[in-house]
Amino acid sequence: MAAERARREEHEKDDGEGTGPLPEWDLNDLYPGPESAPLRDDLAHCEAAAKDFRGRHEGRLAELEGAALGRAVAEYEALQETLGRVMSYAQLVYSGDMSDAEVGRFYQSMQERTTAISSELLFFTLELNRLDEALLEAKLEAAELARYRPWIRDVRAFRDHQLSDELEQLLHEKYVAGRAAWTRLFDETMADLRFPFGEESLTSAEILNKLTDADPAAREAAGRSLGAVLGENQRVFALITNTLAKDKEIEDKWRGYARPVSSRNLGNYVEDEVVEALVAAVRESFPRLSHRYYKLKARWMGRDKLDYWDRNAPLPDEEDRTIPWSEARETVLSAYGAFSGDLADVGKRFFDSAWIDAPVRPGKAPGAFAHPTVPAAHPYLLLNYQGRLRDVMTLAHELGHGVHQVLAGGQGHLMSDTPLTLAETASVFGEMLTFRALLAAEQDPAKRKIMLAGKVEDMLNTVVRQIAMHGFEQQVHDRRRQGELTAEELGEIWLETQRESLGPALRLEGEYRNYWAYIPHFIHVPFYVYAYAFGDCLVNSLYAVYEQAAEGFAEKYLEMLKAGGTKRHKELLAPFGLDASDPSFWAKGLGVVEGFIDELEALD
Repeated sequence: MAAERARREEHEKDDGEGTGPLPEWDLNDLYPGPESAPLRDDLAHCEAAAKDFRGRHEGRLAELEGAALGRAVAEYEALQETLGRVMSYAQLVYSGDMSDAEVGRFYQSMQERTTAISSELLFFTLELNRLDEALLEAKLEAAELARYRPWIRDVRAFRDHQLSDELEQLLHEKYVAGRAAWTRLFDETMADLRFPFGEESLTSAEILNKLTDADPAAREAAGRSLGAVLGENQRVFALITNTLAKDKEIEDKWRGYARPVSSRNLGNYVEDEVVEALVAAVRESFPRLSHRYYKLKARWMGRDKLDYWDRNAPLPDEEDRTIPWSEARETVLSAYGAFSGDLADVGKRFFDSAWIDAPVRPGKAPGAFAHPTVPAAHPYLLLNYQGRLRDVMTLAHELGHGVHQVLAGGQGHLMSDTPLTLAETASVFGEMLTFRALLAAEQDPAKRKIMLAGKVEDMLNTVVRQIAMHGFEQQVHDRRRQGELTAEELGEIWLETQRESLGPALRLEGEYRNYWAYIPHFIHVPFYVYAYAFGDCLVNSLYAVYEQAAEGFAEKYLEMLKAGGTKRHKELLAPFGLDASDPSFWAKGLGVVEGFIDELEALD
């Protein structure tokens, strides 16, 4: 870790492309290093403690009094938190450099060790699910167990899809040599790819950033390079996609899930009909939102149609400047602080405590994420900051996740995780706070137009494009049941769903058919993507409530974040007078995007 600290200090001396010093995270709060004694000791402790726990409790849960069962859950939680700490550390080290073979070996070895240990604990939730409802309710009268009622509720939600203990054990232990191995192959393949750009050879994060360059020739070169390199590697990406889709189909069949998306909906604790209503509402809005906006943008850029590499192009009069990190920090924290000083105070800790890794580096995971780690520690943020306004919004987004994770940590390891449908709430709300603050401070009509257009594009990316990706996933998983899909077929599905969503003002052809291959959510978390649209529409409605009745809103909002996974979406939204199961709910959220486009047309 001394080498890491030296590298961080060296990097902070260099302001690179005008961003100023960029922070790198310090993982010492988890472990001092991959070979450190605390890490070895935690693994040794968990190995012995897990076997002891199984020896004392397996086959005996029905006999335990409520208080004793509550103490067993607390013991189970402590073991799972330690294992979570180990894997969080391994994941973050790996995300920092996926191209290093030794790092990859460390990550894999930690997966194998923690999987072996957790297999000793697998009986606990399986046996808990077999308890008779009346017997369990009687046990829940004890305060020690009642505390865990929300977690027990969520565990038992999967009762109908639980297999025999032997099959569950087999699936659990084979995970590291199955889905996890294919996911690692995807990550390392993407990390190793380099994309020609003039005399340079760029990472995926760098080439994607070029798609927002002010120079049209640079955007075209970047777009074609990205598509060409993905095309050259499409066989491996198609193999990964087909294998994981088949793996999911097999497990879904054994568990009795009706559709490929069913397990994700159950994991999100959201009803199928709510997700279907969201998807239908967004698809119905395509002509009023994306089709209309991109037609406007094409006219602003003097075109009949936009080429795919111009979809996120800056507008002709847009200022092309690099935003220093210090300015990005001040912008986001000020916006958070204007809403709630408490929210900003939590956010400030990420900047003051080396919880953020911002620079672009070869081998580093592309994109951005907030990793919650475990409540006993704190979250970490990964960014690839390159000084664009979109990078500032990404910072606002990921910081929202991080603040949410800190606040929810009080619920403990088993109940701090928020379902994906609500996990995007704080992040999208943080973006909205930041955007509204920037817009309110801008008086120049031309600059306001540019800002509004940027926000509309971000919202279209979050709502329209994510639902299009959801449609891509649905078709891929449905068609995979009939046989393996070629890379060409995957490309056709991608083009079909993108054309439907983005509209006739965009020219989607050629190497753009390969762009499905770089989307990590398809590999890491199947059917995650609709959660972005869910969160964006929810936040639009939530923000409207805030504007109409600001007094007391921030306090209720913080309480919602603190609830973590203890409440479902109906309970969490009720204090704000919102209900996602109401058919009109999604129309309200989409109406905000439409209103922004109306405003842009008025400014045109």
